[in-house]
Amino acid sequence: MLDPVSVALKFAFLGVLYLFLLWMARSVMTDLRRASRGSRAAASAGTGPPADATGLHTASGPPMGADGAMPRLVVDSVVGVASGMEYDLYDEATLGRGDVEVKLEDPFASGRHAQISRSGSTLVIEDLGSTNGTYLNEELLQGPAPLHAGDRIRIGDSTFIFQT
Repeated sequence: MLDPVSVALKFAFLGVLYLFLLWMARSVMTDLRRASRGSRAAASAGTGPPADATGLHTASGPPMGADGAMPRLVVDSVVGVASGMEYDLYDEATLGRGDVEVKLEDPFASGRHAQISRSGSTLVIEDLGSTNGTYLNEELLQGPAPLHAGDRIRIGDSTFIFQT
């Protein structure tokens, strides 16, 4: 004969499982609605596809700033690094905890977390399959994205500002 406690635990587990599945379905539907609203708004505005290959927005001008300065990452808040420190970006820079150009002492950063590279006259940031993701202006990167002056890059608890 079945113990009433074990039967109750089985039904409680099934209840929690169904609640989880309902929560996931609701989350997916909300994301799908949000995405379709954004594409409908772009279509009604007649903007058409963006000119930039990444599909986000057009990239800024040449990689050198108007004053001839090299593009750079400015530390906003990084563990163990003074705020305001600058990293010059030549052709390519990798950010992470491993053997990279911009080393982070952040427990939420992967060994090779993100990469900034040149695509024509534009600098592009891309997540390298990190566990916790890379954020550009507080949005999770889903692919390569062009960098613009003033963009905020966040990896774990580390934040940089891109400047030209």
